Amino acid sequence: MQTIKGPAIFLAQFAGDTPPFNSLDAICEWAAGLGYKGVQIPSWVADFIDLEKAASSKDYCDELKGIAGKHGITITELSTHLQGQLVAVHPAYDVAFDGFAAPEVRGNPKARQEWAVGQLMMAAKASQNLGITEHATFSGALAWPYVYPWPQRPAGLVEEAFDELARRWTPILNVFDEAGVDLCYEIHPGEDLHDGVSYEMFLERVNNHARANLLYDPSHFVLQQLDYIDYIDIYKDRIKMFHVKDAEFNPTGRQGVYGGYQSWVDRAGRFRSLGDGQVDFAAIFSKLAAYDFKGWAVLEWECALKHPEDGAREGAQFIAEHIIRVTEKAFDDFAGGGTDKAANRKMLGLD
Repeated sequence: MQTIKGPAIFLAQFAGDTPPFNSLDAICEWAAGLGYKGVQIPSWVADFIDLEKAASSKDYCDELKGIAGKHGITITELSTHLQGQLVAVHPAYDVAFDGFAAPEVRGNPKARQEWAVGQLMMAAKASQNLGITEHATFSGALAWPYVYPWPQRPAGLVEEAFDELARRWTPILNVFDEAGVDLCYEIHPGEDLHDGVSYEMFLERVNNHARANLLYDPSHFVLQQLDYIDYIDIYKDRIKMFHVKDAEFNPTGRQGVYGGYQSWVDRAGRFRSLGDGQVDFAAIFSKLAAYDFKGWAVLEWECALKHPEDGAREGAQFIAEHIIRVTEKAFDDFAGGGTDKAANRKMLGLD
């Protein structure tokens, strides 16, 4: 078995215009001061990384690693959540998602989608240049407006959506394969890959592509009321990344999973800082340790109530306390008799 690496922190929710959140150097120093050992970098934050340059220059990537390394920080993974979303966008969301794209392709869905694919291709090469073997992204969504339909969906609608999703992602997965990097989809409401069944539908259509893997985040499963522990048992061989994020679900007679269009504070299901929600992290870390998860435990902070800096400070300690230093020997080795095959057969009465 292997001890999970960490704690690390996803920087997307902390990037800002003021120090220490406006440069890779400063934010790595801040993270290290809280006890983090790694950072997951959002590739769309220009203050942290120039993705195009990282894709073309190993020297530049070595510089980035050096900036983090002088603070004792490892760059754990890159993320293209925003760009991945734009690989597949239903027209109902064109306006809402346009802000995720570069200004020159906004208002042009075809150009925007091509730009997003290019971003993923660069992220594969950038990850390779950084010596990173996993990458985080979203799948995008074509069928999501029809997830709970009225009137009912016409026959074949979902199948066509997933066929198209696979057509768009297969070339990207192939580029990640060439780079030696696992593409890890964060299974998330709002994406066509939002639970295990939808992931399996996609996986079948990309011919069980070896690089079509998973970023495990239990918080989204709490909000869906999905068994997030059983999920690990089912998909352990595909889980390559881990977001440590808490959530709670407190339904009432007035609202449940869908939240009644309320703000995050007023929803039945909402994200919380680590330890303030309902996720059984002791069980999760035990499962991942037992299955020899080789990746990082990465804080993704999103909370409707707590200040982010408090969440980050508390999160480092929370993760450190939950990481299980795996044993190198069985607890009952002291009672071993050192028997051999002949002795075993004798004990069974076979000789």
